[in-house]
Amino acid sequence: MKLILDNNILFSLMNPNSTASELFSLEEIELIAPSFIKEEFNKYQEECLKKSSLSKKEFDERWEEISSAIDFIEESDYIEHIETSKDLISDKDDTPYLALAIENNIPIWSNDSHLKTQNRIKVYTTKELLDELESNS
Repeated sequence: MKLILDNNILFSLMNPNSTASELFSLEEIELIAPSFIKEEFNKYQEECLKKSSLSKKEFDERWEEISSAIDFIEESDYIEHIETSKDLISDKDDTPYLALAIENNIPIWSNDSHLKTQNRIKVYTTKELLDELESNS
């Protein structure tokens, strides 16, 4: 299953004991994200490290593992859907995720409830994704 990954899920993945991390380890999930998510990650890296309960070395290794499994997409590949996305959701910071999802016609994995206010693209929370994958196995 291909999914657009948003930053709150990326941060959850950095905690190896999270439910998101359990889902990440499943082979049937393929993650795609806007390339700017790496900048977001760097911006909040220290906070994320504190919450992860990992050493700095473990944290860096975890980031390598996760980032190597994500297909990072440049804005130029989905820019034509940015304006449409701005009209569909209230949090304009999340328009790149929606625009990328529209471009690829695939769901978003996010725990941000405002993304569910639009009806163009399916949005899975971590719990919903877990339920979906369990029902298909």
